[in-house]
Order: sequence, then structure tokens, then C-alpha cells
Amino acid sequence: MDSGKFAIPYKNLIYVLAGLALMIIGYALMTGGGTDDPNIFTGEQMFSFRRIVLAPLFILAGFAVEIFAIMHKPKAK
Repeated sequence: MDSGKFAIPYKNLIYVLAGLALMIIGYALMTGGGTDDPNIFTGEQMFSFRRIVLAPLFILAGFAVEIFAIMHKPKAK
């Protein structure tokens, strides 16, 4: 077995890292919005555009990039 070859080409590894970064950004966008007082519920902060629309789009885009990175076969030179 050739020890100098990786299972995933370098370019695909960059795509994997980019997809992972998109997913981390999406999960980070979902955080926060809590309150110190359990008797107070702030729906406008919890159900904001950022948490309901933007964060899931980043996560789905990350999964799409991951699938592309795994399935993409680089052109032979």
C-alpha cells in the first residue's frame, strides 16, 4: 500500500473542511436568546429570523457541501 496517498484528495478535503465550517457557523447562529428570569418568555428573541431561517440554511448548505466533497471525483491529469 502506498503510504503517500490519502483516501480523500486534497481538494476534496478542503471541501469537507468548508462544509464543516458552514455547519459550525449554523449551529453557532442558533445559540443564545435565553433569559435569566424563568418567568419571562421572549418569543421575539427565541423565534428570530436568524434562528428559524438563517441558521438551518447554513447547516443544510454545510451538509450539501459535505455530500459534494464525498461524491466528487477529481478529473484525472
